[in-house]
Amino acid sequence: MSFEKLIRIPNDRIGALIGRSGKTKKKIEDICSVQLDIDSDGGEVVVKSEKINEKVQPFKAIEIVSAIGRGFSPENALRLLKGENSLHVIDLREFAGKSSDQIERIKGRIIGEGGKARLNIENLTNASITVYGRTVAIIGEPNQLRLAVDAIASLSNGSMHGPVYSKLESARRREKADRAKIWEDQDVF
Repeated sequence: MSFEKLIRIPNDRIGALIGRSGKTKKKIEDICSVQLDIDSDGGEVVVKSEKINEKVQPFKAIEIVSAIGRGFSPENALRLLKGENSLHVIDLREFAGKSSDQIERIKGRIIGEGGKARLNIENLTNASITVYGRTVAIIGEPNQLRLAVDAIASLSNGSMHGPVYSKLESARRREKADRAKIWEDQDVF
């Protein structure tokens, strides 16, 4: 059984996908056991695989290509191969409609002065976040994604940064307490 899927990414992200001397493209192909056919003029990427088996990960390859297309560095995009990490993309038009001024305002709130707000959310959730075009993309495990999506939605809806960070900090404290409780409840001989 063979697999083939077409993905479109912005033309200015093709170079990041290919990498210097084709290294990034080759790395994705080797790790996921797929073939990437890239049309650098149209931004079209075809992910192909001749045989589907446990080594072939075409869906992870699609996620990695999409993540690079949404502005992630290849190194951060390859984080998708670890654990239960997945990609979540938020279209800012959900919050701002078609107004480009509103989209820019929301992007500014998410990024913050000098990138500080985005960095705070990344540090508090352990997720990776990128803002590109009209989208915000997040890579993380399910709990990390949920927290980051909630924080970004709150900021996009006009919430102040302080309460958003407080909510993330309390979620982080709860998670640490839960992990500590698991250790306490184990019988050690």
